Amino acid sequence: MNRDHVSLLNTLGLFGMTLVLLIGFVLQFALNELPCPLCLLQRIGFIMVMFGFLLNVKYGPEQRHYGIVLIGALFGAATSLRQISLHVIPGTPGYGSPVLGMHYYTWAFVLFAATIFAVAVLLMMWREEWSSKPFTMNGLGKWVCLLALAVVALNILSTFAECGPYQCPDNPVSYWLLS
Repeated sequence: MNRDHVSLLNTLGLFGMTLVLLIGFVLQFALNELPCPLCLLQRIGFIMVMFGFLLNVKYGPEQRHYGIVLIGALFGAATSLRQISLHVIPGTPGYGSPVLGMHYYTWAFVLFAATIFAVAVLLMMWREEWSSKPFTMNGLGKWVCLLALAVVALNILSTFAECGPYQCPDNPVSYWLLS
């Protein structure tokens, strides 16, 4: 595997995480389901993963960038596992609508675990030449980076609209800014 393949994988990883965050954002409004505080923490985990991939897309693959991806994925996995544990007791309703049979937080855990596994495999295949040569970002990478930044900005704005400058409610029912 050469550096161009690794760069493409990083671009696809960034696009995939951006798509996940965008889908959560769209479903928030389409289904009128406000994210709870743990959901918002999981979004922070996705943003941290996206940031690590974005650094790789912008500056070239680096092991320390993958460290950021792994820290974000571990943080996200821990918060999603915490939310899963709150709803695992039989008869306890889940939070939000299920998608393909699983709730958002369960999907988040699966995606964070898959990210940890994929990055671990990529690090086991690491070659010094991936980071030793000068790097130039391609056009696809630029567009994916811009899309990622836009989706993060939208999520920040919607979080402020939901919670304002206060602590987010445990069971949100309306937007702070609109009430």
